[in-house]
Amino acid sequence: MGPQSAPATLPAALYRADPDQWRREREEIFARSWQYFAHESQLAEPRQYVAETLAGYPLIVVRDEAGVLRGFHNVCRHRAGPLADEGGGTCPGQLTCQYHGWVYTLDGRLRAARDFGASEGFDPRDYGLLPVRTEVWRGLVFVTLDPDAAPLANWVAPLERRLAGRDWSALRRVAVRQHSMACNWKTYVENYLEGYHVPLVHAALDAEIDSARYTVTMDGRVAIHEAPLRAPNPVYDGLWAWMWPTLGVNVYGVGLMIERISPTGPGGVRLDYIYLMPPGVEVSDETMALSDVVTAEDVRIVEAVQRNLDAGVYDTGRLSLRHETAVAAFQQFVRAALV
Repeated sequence: MGPQSAPATLPAALYRADPDQWRREREEIFARSWQYFAHESQLAEPRQYVAETLAGYPLIVVRDEAGVLRGFHNVCRHRAGPLADEGGGTCPGQLTCQYHGWVYTLDGRLRAARDFGASEGFDPRDYGLLPVRTEVWRGLVFVTLDPDAAPLANWVAPLERRLAGRDWSALRRVAVRQHSMACNWKTYVENYLEGYHVPLVHAALDAEIDSARYTVTMDGRVAIHEAPLRAPNPVYDGLWAWMWPTLGVNVYGVGLMIERISPTGPGGVRLDYIYLMPPGVEVSDETMALSDVVTAEDVRIVEAVQRNLDAGVYDTGRLSLRHETAVAAFQQFVRAALV
């Protein structure tokens, strides 16, 4: 049997700043997937909330008085005002629109339409907040806009199998770093999904890992990265994973770093690096410094790739069966979602 054919890439047009393409991806990919939202330590007590915008969807998750996590669109049903600014905090037992003061209970019911006046045909029971599903895995809070999405446990099962025996129950957020880049979200995800570029782009990382033995294995819609260390390192564990469509889980010797790839539009990405460690453990300056160096190198190369995708010369290429099978799988997931 001869060698397999190298898969063709997606066409460059799918990576350009096309508002209609972005609308389709929001509806067919991001609205139908589980997205990492917060860590349970941010929502430990009743009335604590977190508000974030994911792929253009303003969302809020709050722990109600009974201890149940509730997810909603952060959008008032009156005239689309916000219930909370992005970030987190504690609310006074209700959610109040910042625009006109409509008040909602923590289970989403409209409690009061402030000074609205009598109006025939207006039933407050019809104007509760629009709900969002929430589920928790190992302390990580996920949301999905799709009421019919498979349970979160199905999505994370490939990684869960590799984490048997690890205890994340005491983890809490110790640091958050954000980085912005001018590229399509798919351009960055594909960079994340292969180690082919490491020897040329990441000299410091290449000095830490044996990139010749870097492997990426697809298991369902999870890509498992493994790279042996060149020397023992008490922090880095040589394992990280990507989950469709935009989540990286970087496992350390203790704790982990969540890399949330947040598209801000068709031509922009915000990386949220969320460090989770057990009590008494902080992220070392050396780890942060290496992360900053690697990220800056990634930003430089993906922005250069994006400029070339936008230039109109390149259309399609071919993917390496040795190094880019996860990229090929990702591109197939995109094709299937947008059919």
